Formats: sequence, structure tokens, C-alpha cells
Amino acid sequence: MKGWLVLALMLLGSLVALTGLRQFFIEPLASTGTNIAWFIIQLIPLLVPLPGLLRGQLRSTFVLCMTSTLYFIHGVLIAFDPDILLLGVAEIIFSLALCAVAAILVRKIREANAATTG
Repeated sequence: MKGWLVLALMLLGSLVALTGLRQFFIEPLASTGTNIAWFIIQLIPLLVPLPGLLRGQLRSTFVLCMTSTLYFIHGVLIAFDPDILLLGVAEIIFSLALCAVAAILVRKIREANAATTG
């Protein structure tokens, strides 16, 4: 289960890095303060379930799985812009992979919980 957790954290970090790359270097807003604020707003959905994911909580892992679909939708939206097509495709790949890994983690956590209680 630790391998899946490490993979989920790597994919989560990749989405954070991709968001920062796009926000600060590829499509920056007018001011630095606005960029930072918008970056934090975009990261909150990924960071909220992170403590529970690190503790192996089922609910947080499921929330992360559902949250990754928001980034999939965003990736599809920005993939239609020819200037940042590759960035959109990368976001789609990372978000789908994160959703799949989080779904596998949910299954592993449920199996572990069933083994300890039953």
C-alpha cells in the first residue's frame, strides 16, 4: 500500500507543479499578489485531503479521487487552447492517473480495514 501512496503523492505533486508552472510562467495574471492568491485557490482542493491521505483515511482518499476529476475537467478545457495544448494534455494524464491510484488506494484501505476488524 505504501507504493500506491508514494505514487499518489508524486502525482499530486505533479499537479501542483503543473498548476504553478501555468499560473506563474505560462499564463501569469497582472500582479504577483493576484497570481499567488489564484494559485492558492486552485491548490486548496488538492491540499484539503492531504493530511488524511497521509494517515491512510478512507474518506480523504476518496475525496482526493473525486477532486482529481476537477483537474481533469480543467485540463480538457485548457487543452482546447492551441498555445497550451501540451499543458492541458499533461494535466489530463496526471489527473486521471491520480484518480486511478486514489481509487486503488481506497480499495486497499477498505481491504486493510476489513482484515483488522473481521
